[in-house]
Amino acid sequence: MAHILVVDDKEMMRDSLQATLTRAEHEVVTCESAIKAMEVIKRFSFDVIVSDMKMPGMDGLMFLEELRKSGLEIPFIIMTAFATIPTAVEAMRKGAFDYIQKPFDADEILLLVSRALEHRQLVNENEAYRAGAEEWQRSRRLIGNSTAMRRVLEKIKLVAQSSVTVLIRGESGTGKEMISRAIHAYSPRAGKPMLCVNCAALSNTLLESELFGHEKGAFTGADRIRKGRFELAEGGTLLLDEISEMDMKLQAKLLRVLQEREFERVGSSITRLVDVRVIATTNRDLENWVSEGRFREDLFYRLNVVPIEVPPLRMRLEDDLEPLCEYFLQRIADREGSELRILSKEALTLLKRYYWPGNVRELENLMERVSILGTAKIITPDMIEGWLDLDKIKAAKENNRGSFEGKSLEEMEQELIESTLERYNGHRKKTAQALGIGIRTLGMKIKRWELEKAGSY
Repeated sequence: MAHILVVDDKEMMRDSLQATLTRAEHEVVTCESAIKAMEVIKRFSFDVIVSDMKMPGMDGLMFLEELRKSGLEIPFIIMTAFATIPTAVEAMRKGAFDYIQKPFDADEILLLVSRALEHRQLVNENEAYRAGAEEWQRSRRLIGNSTAMRRVLEKIKLVAQSSVTVLIRGESGTGKEMISRAIHAYSPRAGKPMLCVNCAALSNTLLESELFGHEKGAFTGADRIRKGRFELAEGGTLLLDEISEMDMKLQAKLLRVLQEREFERVGSSITRLVDVRVIATTNRDLENWVSEGRFREDLFYRLNVVPIEVPPLRMRLEDDLEPLCEYFLQRIADREGSELRILSKEALTLLKRYYWPGNVRELENLMERVSILGTAKIITPDMIEGWLDLDKIKAAKENNRGSFEGKSLEEMEQELIESTLERYNGHRKKTAQALGIGIRTLGMKIKRWELEKAGSY
C-alpha cells in the first residue's frame, strides 16, 4: 500500500482517481488546488503525487517547481490534455516522473503509479546502500600489519576501482566476506546494492530461483513473478559465498552470465541484460575440484580473474593478533556503551600459542565473550583459558620444543618451509604468501635444500 496525493480542481476527476487507486489498495488524499496541497504535504508524507496541469491559482508546473525548491523528491505525475503536452514535457525536464494524457482508463494510471512507486523504491534503496557503504567505511576496518595481509589490502585498493570478477580464497573465518564488502565499499558501485547468496545453504532449485528469479507457474509453489539476485543487484555487486557448492548445471548458467552479461528467469524465454560485479568466495581447493570433475574448469578461470588469498590467523599472529584484539575490544565497548577491556601481556602470550582453527571469527567471538561476561578491566589468562583448547596449546608447545631444540635457524627455517609446502600440496604461490616471502625467494630456498627432489615441489 502506498500513500498517494491527487490534486485536481475538478471534483469528478478527484473522485474517480480516488476510487481507482483505493481499489488497488492505496491510501489516497485529494485536494482541489495546488496551494492547499502544499499545506497538506507539510503535515503528511506521500509516495506519489498525481496532479492536473491546468488549475487556477497555481498550475501543475508551478506546483512541481515549489516542491523541488522545498527539497521534496516525491515522484510527480502530470495529467494533461492534448493541448498542454509540450508543457508537460517541460515539466518532465524539471523533474516530473511522467505525464498521462486525458482521457485515460484505470489500467493506464495504475500502471504509471506502479512504475513511479518502483522508481521511488529504487531511489530509496540506492540512498540506503550509499549510506551503508559510507557507514561501513567509517565503522569497519581490515586489520593487517603482516606482510601477507598488507598484500591483501593493496590488492583490495587496486581491484576496487575495476569491475572484474574476484575470487577470494581462504579458510573459514578468515574474513572473506569482509574483504568482499571492502571491495564494494571502495568501488564506484558503492551507491548500488551489494547482495550475498550462500550457495551451500540452498537446494539446487531454490538457488537457481534465488539467483535468476522465476516466472509465475515456473514450478510448484511459484505463485508470483520473482526477481532474482542478479536483477536486484543491478549496477552493484553480487557475492557468491561458498561457490564450490554450486551444482554443475547452475555453474553453466553462471558462466553464461559472466561471459555474456545476460540470463533468463526460470520459466521464461526472455533474455535480460545485467550489469553486476561478481565476487566469489571459497574455502576449497578448486584446482583439485576441477581435476576431480566437481567444478567446471572454464568457470574456475572466469572467476579467478583476480584471485585474493586470505592467510589464516595462525600465520600472522606476531603482527596482527594484538591490533585485532584491540580493535574488537574497542568496537564492543563502543557498541555496548561499556568499559573498555584491556588485554594483559600474559593473556596475549597465551593467545599467540593457540592454533585458532576458527581464525579471526573465533578471535572476535572470544573477545566479545570475555567483554560481556567478564567484570575486570584487565583481561588475564585465567579469564580466557577456559574458552580455549589447552590440550592443543600444550601439544603445540611440546612439539615445538622437541622440534627446535639444538637446531640452527637455517634448519628451523627449512622445516617451516617444508611443512608449509606440504600444507598447500606443493603450491608455491600459496606457500610464499603464507610465509610472507617472495615466490622467487621460495624457489631459491627449495633449490638450495633440494626440497623439490624430495617432495616434488
